[in-house]
Amino acid sequence: MSVRQLFDLSGKAALVTGGSRGLGLQMAEALGEMGARVALVARKADELEQAATQLRAEGIDAHALVCDMSNPAAIAPMVDEALAALGVIDILINNAGTTWGAATLEHPLDAWHKVINLNLTAMFVTCQEVGRRSMVPRRQGKIINIASILGLVGGGENGRPPTLAYNTSKAGVINFTRSLAVEWAQYGINVNAIAPGFFPTRMTKGIMEMMGDAVAERAPLKRLGGPEDLKGVTVLFASDASQFITGQVLAVDGGVTAT
Repeated sequence: MSVRQLFDLSGKAALVTGGSRGLGLQMAEALGEMGARVALVARKADELEQAATQLRAEGIDAHALVCDMSNPAAIAPMVDEALAALGVIDILINNAGTTWGAATLEHPLDAWHKVINLNLTAMFVTCQEVGRRSMVPRRQGKIINIASILGLVGGGENGRPPTLAYNTSKAGVINFTRSLAVEWAQYGINVNAIAPGFFPTRMTKGIMEMMGDAVAERAPLKRLGGPEDLKGVTVLFASDASQFITGQVLAVDGGVTAT
């Protein structure tokens, strides 16, 4: 098989949670550019339809699925909709997530639950539903979980608010990825994670405003993540090029975790 064929996603179908903006939309666009049909999932219908319209304008077959991923009971019906639209799900990107900035002694318990439920529980339920209904019976699939470099390091340094629940949840994503990769290898399913560094998104806006140029200066490459920087690794993990890669976590952070 040629390298072009290894990375080609023509005929594949992908489900991307948190796909209406930011990193999720960037990754969905990458899959679509390589030939995949994509279903975007998000809570806000207007943002979701705007994203799907943008992808369709680029010639990508895109579907919009409204779902509050923080409600576990809403996930199975959403997967039903995705399967009705796509037929099968070959690629699953678990990107839906949230954060909360607060010192640990003042961190509200309901905020802790909000972060853990969306960042971890929703991913668990989505993998269960997609695995049970499409990937495991067909003995194939690619799952990409979005972690963070804050799941690899302690975080909470001076100059930005501590995010204990977020950091903890993303560390959970990493070991979830490793554990599921081992368990589902028998079904021909590859499970990997991407750990982004700092990208300018709505979720990171407060940190960017607080830390200013210091965020980019921390990276050896001296810049933030951009609108193309997750595309390559997304296609790698979603395609046949990663057939012998599973249970891995790749940091896309400009070198921050290498220092």
